[in-house]
Amino acid sequence: MDAAQQEATARARELQRNWYGEPLGALFRRLIDDLGLNQARLAGVLGLSAPMLSQLMSGQRAKIGNPAVVQRVQLLQDLAGQVADGSVSAAEATERMEEIKKSQGGSVLSNTTQTTSSSGAPTVKRVVREIQSLLRSVAAAGDIIDAADTLAPTHPELAEFLRVYGAGRTSDAVSHYQSHQN
Repeated sequence: MDAAQQEATARARELQRNWYGEPLGALFRRLIDDLGLNQARLAGVLGLSAPMLSQLMSGQRAKIGNPAVVQRVQLLQDLAGQVADGSVSAAEATERMEEIKKSQGGSVLSNTTQTTSSSGAPTVKRVVREIQSLLRSVAAAGDIIDAADTLAPTHPELAEFLRVYGAGRTSDAVSHYQSHQN
């Protein structure tokens, strides 16, 4: 990829961050992981062609042009949160994805929309992802680790927090949180 292509990709990802709260590659990879899908299946549920999904994920395209697809993304995010908190089974999720695939209409993704558990509380995984997204929006993982190393001698708890939540994997951060709740 030449410099002009890299610049165009970076610009598209920044536009995605502004429009959707994060680059679509990160959002779609999370949906793939959380719902046990592959890219082709995700494209089918969203109503996109596989090449279009790939272009959105890689930053070759910035915008989802169809409002119904945007709404389906939001519905899948909500469903992924329900699967994560256990309020929806894998079998139920498969049925719901078929319903989502058929849904019509328009919506706008919102940074303030949070998936909640059946009790109304945000899921641990969703909260961890919000923290990670916030930290990663202001610094790269390497910079976060450097900050943690600098803080470690005087603020070890904060340094650990930055390493786990800022530069670590979501599953590790969720496990870390859960181990500190007991």
